[in-house]
Amino acid sequence: MHRPVQRLSRILACAAVPVIFVAAGCSSDSDDSASAAQSGKQSPSASGGASSDAGSGKATVKEEQTPKAKFAKLPEACKALSEKTVEDLVPAAKDKSGTAGTSDEASTRGTCSWNGLKSNGVDGSQYRWLSVSLVRFDSDPTLGTGDKRAASYQEKQLRSTQATEGATGLKTASVAGVGDSASAVRYDLKKKEGSFKQQTVLARTANAVITVDYNGAGLAGDKAPDADKLLKDAENAAKEVAASIAAANSSGSGATGSTGSGDSSGKGGASASPSQKSDDKSGDKSGDSKAGSDDKASEKPSDEKSSDSKSSDSKPDEDKPSASASATSAE
Repeated sequence: MHRPVQRLSRILACAAVPVIFVAAGCSSDSDDSASAAQSGKQSPSASGGASSDAGSGKATVKEEQTPKAKFAKLPEACKALSEKTVEDLVPAAKDKSGTAGTSDEASTRGTCSWNGLKSNGVDGSQYRWLSVSLVRFDSDPTLGTGDKRAASYQEKQLRSTQATEGATGLKTASVAGVGDSASAVRYDLKKKEGSFKQQTVLARTANAVITVDYNGAGLAGDKAPDADKLLKDAENAAKEVAASIAAANSSGSGATGSTGSGDSSGKGGASASPSQKSDDKSGDKSGDSKAGSDDKASEKPSDEKSSDSKSSDSKPDEDKPSASASATSAE
């Protein structure tokens, strides 16, 4: 009588065991799924962080690849040539200290000019006009290195000079020993006072561009000056200006650049002149003038567009002599 009851109890106990195992299995699967879901939520965050770090790293590398420009400043244009040089090139100069052009960016642009009329009595007079223009470019991660920007500006100035209206017998030649690269443009320009011999030397030294304009004429019956000598004098003046730029940026004067030519390696390279960056995009206005007029110059050349203007002054001993005038206007 009792045996059937005991057997039934055993059967029921055995049947309950699988139920417990099944419940435990379901609970384990549920816990594993929750853990996986939690891990999945965390992984995108970690991945995003890695991606953000990588992006930041690329930006840093790009910035470090733009080297700082060699020259951080310019000398005063009117002091870039020695008094002796001015006296030799412009005898009887009206103002030996020169006439400085106006500029809102003295650290990136400057101009100065001298003119004089030396009387030779009954034989006539010799007229000379000399101008020095300096333009400096900072490196910029977007616009390029100072050297590259200066080279672009130099090329545009060269094309502008070659397009001078009324020029005859125009010749262009490269010049050795002046900065990193230099070219000379020479031509004759007829005016009612006489025939003027124009010499223009365009030189680049690292991130700075030098323009030396030098012209002369024999007036009132005096013979025309020797164009070859005028050119040689202009080339020597450009060399002297290049040396003045280097001296202004020497270690003793607090310069940041290296002593070699070209860009020095450095980190960053952002333009030291905020206004320069905006002008690189809007255009360039140059204060260069072959006629000796004082032009207002504002820096920012990258998209510079050059154009020539001419002086019609009939008095060669005025501050605006009768010679071709060039002014660049728009990086």
